[in-house]
Amino acid sequence: MADKRYIFLVDDEPIQNEMLKDYLNERFIYEIKTFDNGEEMLKSMDLKPEIMVLDYHLSAHKPDAKNGVEILKLVKERHPEVQVIMLSGQDKIDVAIDSMKYGAYDYVVKGETAFSRTENIINNISELHKVKTINKAYRNTIALLGGAIILIIAITLWLYFFTDAFSHAYVNP
Repeated sequence: MADKRYIFLVDDEPIQNEMLKDYLNERFIYEIKTFDNGEEMLKSMDLKPEIMVLDYHLSAHKPDAKNGVEILKLVKERHPEVQVIMLSGQDKIDVAIDSMKYGAYDYVVKGETAFSRTENIINNISELHKVKTINKAYRNTIALLGGAIILIIAITLWLYFFTDAFSHAYVNP
């Protein structure tokens, strides 16, 4: 049985989290987990999410909670393979630049097109994941074939020299 593929949604607004979860559940086969702060989400990283949608502001219910960029830094430091989509109500270029600088795959401003933009980005990430998986399989196949060819050449050379030595020993004693 294949491992579950996860998307983590991290937003301190429960309604936003549930609406996005419902929207994505209708379109993808990922297992979707929601979190209202980054610290709780970090405790579940052993599930190895492929994708994370991370809100910039995460302090509505926990004033001392880390913001999205701080969580992004921790995630990318410990799990660089996770693709993070930053989601924010802020349409500030410096927040977007910081997000991208620290490894976010993309930045989406909350609004009427945020869900469809997030869907498109997840489709792109899924395609990227598929290409990487196929590429890895090709590399493994090439390495295996290369090893087999080297083994065949080594056996051929060994047989050639081994049988050649025997044929000379018996022909000319």
